[in-house]
Amino acid sequence: MGCIAQSETKRTRSLPAYDLDAHLNQLKANRWYSESSERLRAMTRIIAQQTNQPRLAKNIILFIGDGMSVATVTAARILEGQNSGHTGEENFLSFGQFPFVGLVKTYNVDAQTPDSAGTMTAIMSGIKTDFGVLGVDEDVARGDCGSQSGNEIISALSLAEIAGLSTGIVSTARITHATPAAAYAHSVERGWEDISSMPEAAIRAGCEDIASQLINFEANLERKFRSLDIDGLEIVLGGGARHFLPRSVAHESGFGGLRNDQRNLIDEWTQKYRHGSFVKNNEELEAVDLSSVQKILGLFSDSHMLYESVRVSSESDQPSLTDMTKRAIDFTHKNPKGFFLVIESGRIDHAHHANNAFNALNETIELSAAVQAALDATNPEETLVIVTSDHGHVMTMSGYPRRGNPILGKVVSVGENTFARDLKKLPYTTLGYQNGPGFRDGGTEFNPDLAYKNPAESGRYDLSKVDTLQSGFHQESLVSLYAETHSGEDVVIYASGPGAHLATGTMEQSVIFHIMNHAGGLTKRARAALAIKRP
Repeated sequence: MGCIAQSETKRTRSLPAYDLDAHLNQLKANRWYSESSERLRAMTRIIAQQTNQPRLAKNIILFIGDGMSVATVTAARILEGQNSGHTGEENFLSFGQFPFVGLVKTYNVDAQTPDSAGTMTAIMSGIKTDFGVLGVDEDVARGDCGSQSGNEIISALSLAEIAGLSTGIVSTARITHATPAAAYAHSVERGWEDISSMPEAAIRAGCEDIASQLINFEANLERKFRSLDIDGLEIVLGGGARHFLPRSVAHESGFGGLRNDQRNLIDEWTQKYRHGSFVKNNEELEAVDLSSVQKILGLFSDSHMLYESVRVSSESDQPSLTDMTKRAIDFTHKNPKGFFLVIESGRIDHAHHANNAFNALNETIELSAAVQAALDATNPEETLVIVTSDHGHVMTMSGYPRRGNPILGKVVSVGENTFARDLKKLPYTTLGYQNGPGFRDGGTEFNPDLAYKNPAESGRYDLSKVDTLQSGFHQESLVSLYAETHSGEDVVIYASGPGAHLATGTMEQSVIFHIMNHAGGLTKRARAALAIKRP
């Protein structure tokens, strides 16, 4: 025993001394080590600058990627990288470079897995509320107009308007859809986008449809506060023209209407704002003389706007999310008091509901481009930019695909194809869905929503000869449903600018309002404005 111990001791003592400095210098030649080290140094500088910034945020831009789960962000950044000729995994989306990141809990008061109305109300108003209602608290009963009065809550957008900031809303969805509507409307039913969808009892009780509330935003807010005199929303851009136009009446815009009260809300808006401009395509939006026009209302489709891939492929005259973002900032930045913008990428959500990852990821990439455009057009020392989501989706990224494997492709592990352990040993894709309408091989079809015209499918299909990279491919789902559902896990909040350091840790979704309110001093500035206006 003594000999063995002595021999082991001698071997240990004969090892060369470890030179830590030499080893660290060697590591500096490794790209992963050097890039990570440099990123930390850069982030440290940015964090020091922003946390020591005493000034309020003059401007606030809130970006919402509707349905943008963590898996969606991961897959989208890989796809963007692969589209640029790289393996993809090393890529960053624009907001992935933000210095402050946190996790957001998305549940509604009455629902473990939420909907957009309740979640966006939490973001905009600072309180969590029920599934399917917007701009109201949890004490209402969904669909009961009588329960709405007294339970309406004020949004960050309204506070910004009262404080004298320029305000605007941008969305690729219908501008009356739940997420954008929660910024300006109060409704016990998110589906009341126009009067034709409201029950007679609600109309008699005095509830106002969402499209009408948008047109009357200024008047409704002035009625709530004595002697308040505001100028209303400066810019509104999105889809959903059908909810502003009467049924069976041709409109010069070329859009059809659904309203059964014969009100033409577009005409009402143009009559109210004589120095405003209504636009219906990107050419008209770009042609607006921003120096002479005081308001812009842009409605670019009957319902939701086109998916970005479809817009490009079809050479549509609709603006992109980036186009609308640039124009909104150009139009509102002239106000010395600042601006507050809500910008939604609404169709990420819609593509996921159809089990179509191709368009969900491409919509996320376009959101990243819009965020970068906003960063380029604003001063980071005076502009708080928040990027987050209202909820997630049940898309997963799985298997053990090798580095650089096409994110929309079939799983190819290191050195071999990978097949499932089913009877036919079928290939499977990296991205899949837990539920939804399931597999579709639509090739290069333009509209993913066509998936709903066929019966829902579940289970496994032979993808051996299917091109899963095409825009019309819809991933398989485990559980067959008419449409894929939201998920209930946390989503990410990314923040940059004054007050961004508050977006950290795990938070209730309602905290996002309070971050914006604190960073911009919205309540304080609104109180001051109201005090000045009182007789």
